[in-house]
Amino acid sequence: MNASSDFSVAIAGAGLSGLCLAQYLMRAGIDVHVYERDSGPFVRRQGYRIILNRYGLEALRESLPRPLYRLALTTGDEPGGHLRFTDSRLRDAFTVNLKDEPHATRQVDRLTLRSILQSGLDGRIHYGRAAVAVDSGGPAGLRLRFADGGAAPATVVVGADGVGSALRRQIMPDAEPANTPMVGIYGRSPLWRNGASVIPEALRTSGVLAIADRPGRAFFFTSMRFGESPQQAFARLAPGSYAPTGDDYVMWALLLRQEEVPIDVRGSLRALWKQAAVMSTDFHPLIRRLVDTAELDATVLNVFATGQRPHRWAVPRATMMGDAVHVMPPFGAHGGNTALRDAALLGHKLVAARENGTPVEEAIAGYQDEMVPYAFRAVDTAARLMRRLTGGAAAPHWVLTRVLPRLHRVTVPEA
Repeated sequence: MNASSDFSVAIAGAGLSGLCLAQYLMRAGIDVHVYERDSGPFVRRQGYRIILNRYGLEALRESLPRPLYRLALTTGDEPGGHLRFTDSRLRDAFTVNLKDEPHATRQVDRLTLRSILQSGLDGRIHYGRAAVAVDSGGPAGLRLRFADGGAAPATVVVGADGVGSALRRQIMPDAEPANTPMVGIYGRSPLWRNGASVIPEALRTSGVLAIADRPGRAFFFTSMRFGESPQQAFARLAPGSYAPTGDDYVMWALLLRQEEVPIDVRGSLRALWKQAAVMSTDFHPLIRRLVDTAELDATVLNVFATGQRPHRWAVPRATMMGDAVHVMPPFGAHGGNTALRDAALLGHKLVAARENGTPVEEAIAGYQDEMVPYAFRAVDTAARLMRRLTGGAAAPHWVLTRVLPRLHRVTVPEA
């Protein structure tokens, strides 16, 4: 179907949700363009891997052409697995079995998924265009304005520009995110060393959250194994698209309180890495080895925040998706899946409105009415889990680090 010239959508932000919505709308023949403030698609780190649950997988299945959906599955890690909660010496406290969920999960590399979501959007992603505001007027009804003084006309404007959204105060004026006491220093380390996996077989399909003896500190790690080399899979299913290097790796994150990361440390990759090395010395030797062998340029600081429920949407033909609305701490694998769910839901509403001739304002209001309840259930769940696992309450911390691990065998030997 040819793109319709009387209905256009401008998306601010080329993250997962913005690109997913663009794919959905382009398949339906809607004229859609994505405007990204970064100068290129891969100029900064935006996380490493994402666990897709049934909502994320369904959103990709609905939004992507079939070859691209197969590409996401075939490059991903095996479905299912476990999330282990341990003490600092990797002794099990308890385990959540993800395979018990009624729908399979799949772990995918975020960079690879972003490349997949960009495939086929040639000429529709515009880099170096930082959105700053939405104006009424213009031939399509709205204009998305940019920091460089330019503007793009559109019937609908969607803010998918992340937690630092420049559009949020205008579109959702009462919903600025709230800070939390926690941050994460994220890193990536090679999975294979001298031909052997650095992760023991017992943890092969597990994510691990090791809770420190000191309240307010924890260490998470998990391995990312590609089901098929991205270069080979892209050549077969999306020839001509950019295929990231598919080297298996371990992603890890040291979780700690904000005051433990001085302001002068935050802008330096080496200083962040040194901070992680110093603060992981009391953990199991496996954890210390992961930090020691980390790729320095892959170090990222993530300041955890929680979105606030919006009570007023101030621009009827503009709306928001993903972290721009409902940023949440990275506990429970909800953030990326909720963002992808937003994209598929909004895409469905907009396509139905165009086909049925119903007012676009009604379609957007319907999306917002459905999105806010499920999104903020996820925000509340993630924030509650963060407080429970990293908070200063003595009794829960004592149970997690002292009582439960004594009931289990050692997960990973010290040597």
